[in-house]
This record gives sequence, structure tokens and C-alpha cells, in this order.
Amino acid sequence: MENKYRSFDELPLTLRVEDLMPILGIGRNTAYELVRTKQIRSVKVGRLLRIPKQCLIDYLTATTQ
Repeated sequence: MENKYRSFDELPLTLRVEDLMPILGIGRNTAYELVRTKQIRSVKVGRLLRIPKQCLIDYLTATTQ
């Protein structure tokens, strides 16, 4: 899957779990595991999982310290 975003500024306010895959360079199972274990916070909108942009930034900040 190709990363369609070139910078954090281009990211939408909410991401799909599948959007995490090219951004983090991980597979589908790992992306869902990060969300399931709440390492990356998500919100449920109806039946859909969405990751707020800030939650991805928070995860990256926490893992790089």
C-alpha cells in the first residue's frame, strides 16, 4: 500500500486503521493490534474505527522518547 501523505500537515483529522499501515510501515494485523491494545487511541463512529490525527502523533512522540 502506497503512502499518499507526504507530511503530517496533509493527514486528515481522522485516519482509518488501514491508513496507519504505510505511515508506520507495518502490516494490517499489527495496525489493528496497536489499536486493540490501545497503544494508539481510536474512536468508534458507528461501526467504523477512526484514529484522530493527534493520537497518531502522540503515539509517535511516546515511542521516540
